[in-house]
This record gives sequence, C-alpha cells and structure tokens, in this order.
Amino acid sequence: MYLFAALLSGVLFGLGLAVSGMVDPARVTGFLDLAGAWDPSLGFVMGGALGVFMPGYFLLIKPRRSSLSGTAYQFTKQGAIDGKLIGGSALFGVGWGMVGICPGPALSLLSSGQPLILLFVLSMAVGLLLVDKVLLPRLVAQRT
Repeated sequence: MYLFAALLSGVLFGLGLAVSGMVDPARVTGFLDLAGAWDPSLGFVMGGALGVFMPGYFLLIKPRRSSLSGTAYQFTKQGAIDGKLIGGSALFGVGWGMVGICPGPALSLLSSGQPLILLFVLSMAVGLLLVDKVLLPRLVAQRT
C-alpha cells in the first residue's frame, strides 16, 4: 500500500506539472527572466499550489510526531549556512535558469522522448553519482 501511495503521489505530481506548464522550458525561463519578457503565469501556479498545500500542511502534517508510514522524522543537526550550501544552491539556480528545467519536471519530460531531455537527465544522474561516490566519501573522511 505504501508503494502504491508513493506511485500515486508521483503520478499526480507529474500530471500537475504537465497541466500547469511547469515542464515547458520556455515558460520557465520566461518566468525567471525578470529583466526581459517576464511571464508571471508560473507565479500563479506556485501560489495556487501553496494555497492548496498550506491548509493541509498546518492542519494534518505539522501536528504529527511521525510520518504517515510510522517512522520518526529526522532533522539535520547542521544549521550553518556555509559555502557548500550557497555554492550548491547557486549552481542549481543557474542551471535551472539557463536550461529552464528543474529535476522533477525533467523526469516527467522523459516520456516526451526529446533527446535533450534524455541528455539532461543522464547528466543529472552522472552528477548525482559523482557526488555520492566521490564528494561524499571525501567529506566524511574530513569529518573523522
């Protein structure tokens, strides 16, 4: 049942992205282009999403002590804003602004069969593997 709920959530998320136009790179870059031909429509999509999400979050999710699966919430102990956090955030934002594709919509766009989307997702997978196999072991070794 847990896997079905996860699948249903992912499908609904992907459909929401597609219907709202958040998978269209031209629309996303138009939204991020504040100095040019700015397209505010995705702001309304995000505002509508928050309007639907926030009541459920504050009434149903935030008061809970554990997740719906019964596992306890785990929060990070690191509260510092350091260069790695700022650098990673900047890299993500610059990449999103240049290409107009966020990782979630990129995965839903795989079904379109566009070669550039496949290249984007493969590049994202290579980056994730490099972080997992190269960067994280170095960070763990530095801390010990």
